[in-house]
Amino acid sequence: AMSSGVSTEYLSAVQRRRKWALLALMIAGLILFGFATSRWQQSAPNFYEAIEWTGMIMILVCVVGRTWCSLYIGGRKKEELVVNGPYSVVRNPLYVFTLIGAVGIGWQMGSLVMGAICALATFMVFRVVIDREEAFLRSAFPDAFAKYAARVPKLWPNPATWMDTDMIVVSPKPVMRTFADSCLFLLAIPIAEGIDALHTMGSLPVVLRLP
Repeated sequence: AMSSGVSTEYLSAVQRRRKWALLALMIAGLILFGFATSRWQQSAPNFYEAIEWTGMIMILVCVVGRTWCSLYIGGRKKEELVVNGPYSVVRNPLYVFTLIGAVGIGWQMGSLVMGAICALATFMVFRVVIDREEAFLRSAFPDAFAKYAARVPKLWPNPATWMDTDMIVVSPKPVMRTFADSCLFLLAIPIAEGIDALHTMGSLPVVLRLP
């Protein structure tokens, strides 16, 4: 049986707060970016460039991955238990791809530490949301979710559990919304370049040099 309407509304509120928390994290990250730079920029420029390029690839993986997940879940998270496609290898693929994107944003500064900081901050926000979402699903689909959780890991993908379906029903609006939200990650690329240029011109002081 499905949970009550109150539970559904509560879950929606949790998801809204998650979005605001992520926005606050992005703003805080931009401030940190503004006064920090990579230690590798001068001491190992090739390594610095490699980190930046890898970060860019991770952001693209995040955008494509989150959109792929939304094709399967498409606003149905509260109505049915989705267990196919990306949801067959990990229970929270949207968040896994977001974590990948968070690392990519940090690495746009050419700093491994910045990527770790971004990933940790994002995980701290998601940890509470994931627990509450899974509590909702456990209540809404007690037997099905118990079997699903026993087979599929929460956050560490297991390709061996891959399972797909011949057909999915796609809801265009949530898919496009997820794609548009995910594209915000791409802003980290020109923003990081702009901050780097301001540092080079001396318009922004460098307070931290992170490895």
